[in-house]
Formats: sequence, C-alpha cells, structure tokens
Amino acid sequence: MFKATQQQTRAHNRQLVLQTIYDQAQTSRADIARKTGLTRTTVSDLVAELINEKLVEETGQGHSIGGKPPTLLQFADNSRYLIGVDLASHEFQGAVINLRGQIIFHTVLPVQDRDGEVALNLVYELIDRLLSHTKAPIIGIGIGSPGLIDPINGIIRYSVNLDWRDLPLASLVRERYNLPVQIANNSHAAAIAETTFGSNRDASNLIVVKIGRGIAAGIVINGEPYFGEGYGAGEIGHLVIKENGDLCRCGHYGCLETVASSSAIIKQAKKIACQNPNSVLNRLVDVPQQISLEIIMKAYREGDPDVVALINSVSGYLGMAVANLVSALNIKNIVISGILTSLGEPLIESLQKKISSHALASLAEETRVEASALGQNIVILGVAALLMQRELGLY
Repeated sequence: MFKATQQQTRAHNRQLVLQTIYDQAQTSRADIARKTGLTRTTVSDLVAELINEKLVEETGQGHSIGGKPPTLLQFADNSRYLIGVDLASHEFQGAVINLRGQIIFHTVLPVQDRDGEVALNLVYELIDRLLSHTKAPIIGIGIGSPGLIDPINGIIRYSVNLDWRDLPLASLVRERYNLPVQIANNSHAAAIAETTFGSNRDASNLIVVKIGRGIAAGIVINGEPYFGEGYGAGEIGHLVIKENGDLCRCGHYGCLETVASSSAIIKQAKKIACQNPNSVLNRLVDVPQQISLEIIMKAYREGDPDVVALINSVSGYLGMAVANLVSALNIKNIVISGILTSLGEPLIESLQKKISSHALASLAEETRVEASALGQNIVILGVAALLMQRELGLY
C-alpha cells in the first residue's frame, strides 16, 4: 500500500489551506482548521509560509465571540500574474491576468492568414508585449491553440489553419522565457474556463463549442476534460457537413469550417455585398473588402435579409454538428462561445430547433443550449485557469 512521504503530505496540506483561503472572501486560521480538519499548529505554519510568499495577506481583526479577536486572512489576488494567449481567431490575442481571472492588460495582433514560422514569430511578439506590462511575478504562460494538441508534452500535432505539424510549442516558449508553459486546444481551454469562471462552475458534464477561425468542441466528462485517444475529441470543424462544398484547408470538401467559421462567414458576406448593391453591408462600408464580423453582425441586427439568411444557414450547419455530439455523448449542457454569441437568443433558438430536428427527441428535449457569458476572452481565461491548477493547485 502506497504511503505518502512527509513532503507529499505537507504539499497536500498547503494546497488544501491555500484553496480554502481562495474560496473565501475572508477567513481566519481557526476557520481554516475547522474546514480542513488540520491542526491549528499545521495551519499556522502553512499560513505563515503563504504570507511570506505574499500569496496570502492579513486584513485586520474579526469579531470576537469570546476571547481574542481572530486575525482575518484573504487571498492576494494580484500577488502573481498569468499570461494567457489565444491563437484560434483571425487575430492572435493575449492578456495579463490576475489570480481571480481579471484582465489586467489585453492586446491583439492581426494574423492576416499568416502561418508556419511567421505565425510562431507572431506568438513571440505577442508574449513579449504582454510581459512588458507585468508588475508582479509571473506564474507561467498558457496558450490555447487550434488543432490536435498533445497537452501532456505541449506539442501541436497538427493545426490546419496555422500549418503547424509536430511543433514543440511548449518547450520552445519555455526555453525562450524560462517560465512554466501549459498548452491546450482552444476549445478544451474554453471548457476549462466555463467550469472555472463561467456559469457552469463545477459542471460534471459539459460541451463548449468554440466558433472562430476554426470550430471545435471542448468536452468535459465527469469533471475532467476529455481529449480523446489521439487528442482529437471534439474536432467537429472538419466534419463534412455539406456534400460537394468548398475545399477545406484539411483537404476535404464541405467541412463545417467552410460554412460556419469566421473566415467562411466573412467570405459569404463579401459575396452578398458584391452581388446586391442594396445590401445593408454596402451602406456600412466603402468597399466589400472592409467587411468584418462586427459589420456582419450589425447588418444582421438591422435586418438585412441576405445576411439574416446567411446567419440562419450558419446556425443550421452548427446545429447539425452539435446534434451529432448530443447523440453520441448524451451531454445535456451545451455552451456556445466565440464570434456568434453576440447574436444572443436568436442564435440559441435556431440551434435548439436544429438539434430537435436532428437528434432523438428524448435527448433533444433534455439538452440545454446557452451562450457563454465569458465573451472573447474565454480561451485566455481557460489557459489561465489551467496554469492555476497545474502550478498552484487552485481549482
């Protein structure tokens, strides 16, 4: 039978004390001892260590219920920073984040379809910029990337949109910055963000569909991210959804990404603007080349019939893909994140109807679809949460 060493026991107790303080607005040493079952001496020693490391701070005296008033403790939210990077959209974005998931500094770099070595250098440029805006010690760097990711070894096995194959991104970044690095598929990172900072905290089973330059689903089963045997679980973006459709960068025709990704939506909107001079799109821009996702969403909200038809078509294809996930996994909570969430209830209703028409009725009726409230920073928050878990033991 395995017996923990004294060092392992102390590390476990330290994590338990730190998590207890993190979960409370304020607490005391006595309260920690009661909640954890640890002795007051053990708690006092560990709290002293955490205060010395500036992870915990004393905030004054609490109310006395007889005897000496307790000294109150709280977690020092800004004692450390995290670097979060999202490579899954039409622009690379990154942020400096504190230990509560609050964005301290945010920046973006346009990708403009650049890939390979050029894209890797953009990653370095982004991290350099973020590090120049930090004023506290850095826990580490978390990166959410599209594609097949080996999160254990930090290797990008294959990223279609970035043209990376077997790229040891974690080791490259670790050697360059001498900091801990965690790599995750962007959709898996989004799922971690939802279960850490979102409305689905502590959800046992969850699917988060991330829509951007690529499309993928992050899957949580029994409270743990499910990656698949080849790290490809949730790669619905390359599910062929439209027979004889456009050529995808993966080599197939009619993949979901060719009809519902950000680049596919922009491409179709530009076509609408060129073919219909009366389109609202032409009133919002000088030339079709200026059309962006923000312009498309504005035209949709203004009721442009061609744009409304486009978005309805997109949500229809997405609904078909999500229905396949629902049928295969029977997970009841579906969260949509990324570019289309600004459409709100119309998108959710459209997806719900499509799921109902493509999945077994009894399964569809139990499935709840919602838009993420975490916005465009969901992947950044997810890799930050991953760093907190792996480096501090905080969940």
